Amino acid sequence: MYDLLNSISNPADLRLLDRKHLKVLATELREFILESVSKTGGHLASNLGAIELTIALHYVYNTPHDLLVWDVGHQSYPHKILTGRREGMAKLRMKGGLAGFPKREESEYDTFGVGHSSTSISAALGMAVASKLKGDNRHAVAIIGDGAMTAGMAFEALNNAGAMDANMLVILNDNDMSISPNVGALNNYLSKLISGSLYNKVRKNGSKLLEAAPPLHEFVRKTEEHFKGMFTPSTLFEEFGFHYFGPIDGHDIDTLIDTLNNIRELDGPRFLHVVTRKGQGYKLAENDPVLYHGVSKFDRTNGISGGKSGGKPSYTQIFGDWLCDMAKQDTRLVGITPAMREGSGMVRFQQEHPDRYFDTGIAEQHAVTFAAGLACEGMKPVVAIYSTFLQRAYDQLIHDVALQNLPVVFAIDRAGLVGADGPTHAGVYDIAYMRCIPNMTILTPADENECRQMLYTAFQLNTPTAVRYPRGTGPGIAIEQAMTAIPLGKGEIRRRGQKVALLAFGPMLQPAMQAAEALNATVVNMRFVKPLDNALVEGLAHSHDLLVSIEEGCIMGGAGSAISEALASAGITTPLLQLGLPDSYIEHGDPIGLLADCGLNAAGIEQSVRNRLSVLPA
Repeated sequence: MYDLLNSISNPADLRLLDRKHLKVLATELREFILESVSKTGGHLASNLGAIELTIALHYVYNTPHDLLVWDVGHQSYPHKILTGRREGMAKLRMKGGLAGFPKREESEYDTFGVGHSSTSISAALGMAVASKLKGDNRHAVAIIGDGAMTAGMAFEALNNAGAMDANMLVILNDNDMSISPNVGALNNYLSKLISGSLYNKVRKNGSKLLEAAPPLHEFVRKTEEHFKGMFTPSTLFEEFGFHYFGPIDGHDIDTLIDTLNNIRELDGPRFLHVVTRKGQGYKLAENDPVLYHGVSKFDRTNGISGGKSGGKPSYTQIFGDWLCDMAKQDTRLVGITPAMREGSGMVRFQQEHPDRYFDTGIAEQHAVTFAAGLACEGMKPVVAIYSTFLQRAYDQLIHDVALQNLPVVFAIDRAGLVGADGPTHAGVYDIAYMRCIPNMTILTPADENECRQMLYTAFQLNTPTAVRYPRGTGPGIAIEQAMTAIPLGKGEIRRRGQKVALLAFGPMLQPAMQAAEALNATVVNMRFVKPLDNALVEGLAHSHDLLVSIEEGCIMGGAGSAISEALASAGITTPLLQLGLPDSYIEHGDPIGLLADCGLNAAGIEQSVRNRLSVLPA
């Protein structure tokens, strides 16, 4: 079934093939990816769209000597398969198996570790400059999608690269998609470039006809530059200092190879515009590339069906429903997302309140400062953003929102471990990096209903707030439609016990309750990281022998550290055990198993407490 594909162990084998066999290889590779991902889950549509491009790159360039830098990595499966990891695809994104993104430790062909967007041009430029300094004549190629091109960092890199004599190529893989359909002026611009490709063909043919009359040819060339500027705005990348080529068909492997071979011989920064289709070759994915962007296991014949939650609403859905309900009550509310409408739970909000919905593109820094501007003029912005994406806007969070004490609500999705996406997407630092910021309020809902009520609570405040909630579903607590504010900075005792008090933040309440039954411990749902319920903490410290903080976030600087600071400030010496995520990157795998490995399940909590009790003075 995969006769040709099975003969390739590395790109050197690929380069031995006759070009006439490459279309067959592409067919086999597409079939293999479809079969493999349907069994493991993963990113599908983007990988199906990058198959011909990947084959052409490894065919033309002498990898790994030449350097391919994949942006984000959603399109890296063909690359992994052609670089000796075909058998490893059976454990893709599973514990101990292949990562879902390029990873330097995994292969010499993975030149740069990625997971988030818009880093490829900067990294490839650094590699190209290093190659020039060392004199080893390596080519550096950045492959970036049109969605990732919307980020400011990509343009910063283009601006820098265009002024340098670096031997690099930027390939824009333009499929008119990021995860959601692209938005903004750049998307419109690229569409014009594509629509202008017919003119480019006419121009080329017309120039050939005029080659016999050089004076006339030169006159027409000069005239064409004006004509080109009037009708096809193809000078943007040229103005950045790049030699621009394209657009070309990213599924025409012969054109790709011919073009890449020609470009490879040129010097300086070059830019190739390649047009592909997300989901290419699998009709269900072609028709709905958003649904087939990231998939769980599915039947490839019938496609994706049903939900993933077993009937329970996800935290993302809870947020989306609250946003719509809150918007009906308060016309000041505006919803903002950095290019993740579906992933952020804002599809319904866009439909019901299109005038108050803003997709900024993959531009986290802009999204946060945009929200700050809205807040300055009396609006109440809600920024739906993943925990790891907010890291990119940390300066804006501090300087533009918190310093000015503006009422911006950050709905932080994917807090804690995220499972298969691994450390690049794990939201493990947000408590630590937010609680040190003055004016911030940080809420950690323990269940579905608390998530809704805490979002409402945050929205009522006229200060910067953050509500952090995990990926997936909660324990199944019924959601009250009526919205009621939670007392600011107040925790609640959920179980009374003796000697040990478990102070749980967010979803750690559930395993804490289970562990408490075996320990006969007191359990507190802390609710707020900031402001911390100092009075409650001090009271528990006086009435118990051991306090235990439990959080699905990094221990260093996290909620447990806040409790430690509160105890020290009050001069209380009651022992404190801090449980959370260790000072190391946690690799991809099943979230339940990963939490158990970190001691954050009921059994792990119980054992950690018993171990500490055993060494306490009698």
